[in-house]
Amino acid sequence: MIKFGPSGNSESFYAAGYAHTEQSAAFVKELGLDCFEYSFGRGVRMTEAKARSIGAAFAAASVEISVHAPYYINFANPATESAENSYKYVLDSGRVLAQMGGRRCVFHPATQGKLAREEAVALTEDRLKRLCEHIYAAGLEHLSFCPETMGKIAQIGTLAEIVRFCKIDKVFLPAVDFGHLNAREQGSLHTEEDYLARLTYMIDELGYERVKHFHVHFSKIQYGGKGEIRHLTFADTQYGPEFAPLAAALVKLKLEPYIVSESAGTQAEDALAMKRMYEQALRQA
Repeated sequence: MIKFGPSGNSESFYAAGYAHTEQSAAFVKELGLDCFEYSFGRGVRMTEAKARSIGAAFAAASVEISVHAPYYINFANPATESAENSYKYVLDSGRVLAQMGGRRCVFHPATQGKLAREEAVALTEDRLKRLCEHIYAAGLEHLSFCPETMGKIAQIGTLAEIVRFCKIDKVFLPAVDFGHLNAREQGSLHTEEDYLARLTYMIDELGYERVKHFHVHFSKIQYGGKGEIRHLTFADTQYGPEFAPLAAALVKLKLEPYIVSESAGTQAEDALAMKRMYEQALRQA
């Protein structure tokens, strides 16, 4: 079943007087949303008791929770110490996710740095194979670890690179940030056909069952010559991408991903707007 929800708490959450993540569950449920992504962007600093408290609140509201691992993961850094830290950030995120009762852990794969592109991608791939071994050793293979498409050209994370990484093992599920793709490709996403081309490519490479419930991040993003600059809201009329053509493509291909809004401050409201667009696309199909 397709799910829609915000990444973190929107401005309206705090304006309503809420403060705690446990309250986010009922807040998004009352809006009519189905999921929520908790970010460990600055580090995994949560006790098991807190994780289980959050998980209980989301279970009671029947809202699925996912997590985003720390932003500074970089599996293309040549330094062994950096790689070891990156393994730890992903595994720590996965352990807390399991305590919350969630199933999806999103992470940024790497930055190219001074390496040649293929050298950086190959090193990232080798490191992700090692990460896979760590995941199984930690007993976390029941979770999905989701390498994400990235918005800056200097980052590792084209759609083809993410698909390549997901071929390593079934524990890896693609996280496609369409705002990131649009930014790094200088405004490439406009029509239903633009989205269909990318979705059918994923299906051809990974198989329909792997792609049916893939992970999605969506927001409008300002970009320049080097790619992503900053996240915007659906109120922006200058930058894309638009969600309605993606909704039509998802309906046509019968895909039911987990869709997370990363709009800047209006993520809950824009998640609901996407859900409404998807429902309209279903009615028109």
